[in-house]
Amino acid sequence: METQKYIEQDFFVDSLTNSILNTISGDSFQTEVIRLNKQDLNLITKKRGWNFNWKAEYDNIQKEVYKLCIINNTNIVQGLLSVSVEKDHVFMNLLESAPFNIGKTKIYEGVAGNLVAYACKISFQRGFDGYIAFTAKSKLIEHYEKALGAFHFKNQRMIIETNAARVLVEKYFKI
Repeated sequence: METQKYIEQDFFVDSLTNSILNTISGDSFQTEVIRLNKQDLNLITKKRGWNFNWKAEYDNIQKEVYKLCIINNTNIVQGLLSVSVEKDHVFMNLLESAPFNIGKTKIYEGVAGNLVAYACKISFQRGFDGYIAFTAKSKLIEHYEKALGAFHFKNQRMIIETNAARVLVEKYFKI
């Protein structure tokens, strides 16, 4: 049996918003999270600045891949999320903000928080009380504790429990 290789997450939660915020104008844009489709993969490549192989995530039948978009503008992907539904929680395999939403010149903030909140929402919908887990880069463990209310379980594993998950979901979604 092949052992699963976990990708160490290194997304940065810039702020928790109730949508995504344009960093230039300060305008807030409502978002929706929908399943990634095959046509989207043409735009999500390393040549276009994405860091991970999202086609491999999409092709893996054990994973669900979602895209974050501004409502009524589903052709522009603001960020991506890959999750697996486990026996008692949702596991975040991978999360990445669009290349134009990273760094000092990013266009929108709130993308990563929005996608983590969506993973928590899936967990509530599946009857797991909001529990999600992910593997963090060591240098970001403290950041995830402060920004997301996650706790460091062991090694590089992080867990978000019910109360922290509820805060995130209520921030971004009407449940």
